[in-house]
Amino acid sequence: MTQLLKSISNVNLAFGGAAISGEGAGYGFGDISEIDAIDLLAMAYDYGIRVFDTAPIYGFGLSERRMGKAFKKMREKVFLVSKSGVTWNENKRVDMTNNPITTLKMLEQSLRDLDSEYIDLYMIHWPDALVDIRRPLEVLFKAQQEGKIKHIGLCNTNLEDLEKSKEIARIEVVQSEFNLFHHSQKDILFPYLLEHDISFMSWGTLDKGILTNRVDEKRKFEASDCRSWASWWKSANNTPKYLAMKKITPLLNAYGHTPLELALAYNLSFKEVSSLLCGAKNKEQLHSLFKALENLPSKEVIDEMVGLAKV
Repeated sequence: MTQLLKSISNVNLAFGGAAISGEGAGYGFGDISEIDAIDLLAMAYDYGIRVFDTAPIYGFGLSERRMGKAFKKMREKVFLVSKSGVTWNENKRVDMTNNPITTLKMLEQSLRDLDSEYIDLYMIHWPDALVDIRRPLEVLFKAQQEGKIKHIGLCNTNLEDLEKSKEIARIEVVQSEFNLFHHSQKDILFPYLLEHDISFMSWGTLDKGILTNRVDEKRKFEASDCRSWASWWKSANNTPKYLAMKKITPLLNAYGHTPLELALAYNLSFKEVSSLLCGAKNKEQLHSLFKALENLPSKEVIDEMVGLAKV
């Protein structure tokens, strides 16, 4: 069986939907109007992107609704990904649960927000220590039999859950953080995924902008950007990464490459990586991603930069 994501599109890039939902709050990265968001999605399609990833927490449903509007008249031509598990109450207080009742409720809401009769790939967003992974998967397997979802995947998962999942449904895609600074999955998950013919989709491909130098210790974020308030960002010690990029960038430039080219090339250098999730908030950023693909550094250059990136 061919890895699922590699059979969907001729390009390795997938569109990260958190980028089009900032003003909706939740997990997002700054304001973007609905018109601009829909135009950006159309441009991504024109560039050859067919995989569009979203989740309810991205703008508290705003990302899904915008994708639904953008692709309503061409639904069969795109591959939509959404997730369950990160929800919220009426006060927008975020909760994480894989309770199967919540799983079904979130799936049904995502179908409404995406304005679609089905979702191509539906994933469980995070493991839940209080709920056996097999319980929400029973809900998803039934939904798959009913045609509401086409494929099932797990995000941010582990080997134990992957093994348990085999009792209920076939997991076809795993999504997890992977980049030059976060690459433990190559030793933990990649051998398993390769053995079981499971596609891997990387999120955090650009490490929230650190790997492109758009984010450093001086960067200020607007209120609708989750990096302005999220505890997981504010408590992180990114200084070693900033210092590493200060060493890497001039050497890359001397070789005729940019940090963005390195970020993409690093992930693409692994055969296990089927698709790279990259967010873009405007057309210039989207164009730069495809321009970078035309000038990827060699393996020798990548290996040298890997040595400098150890933090």
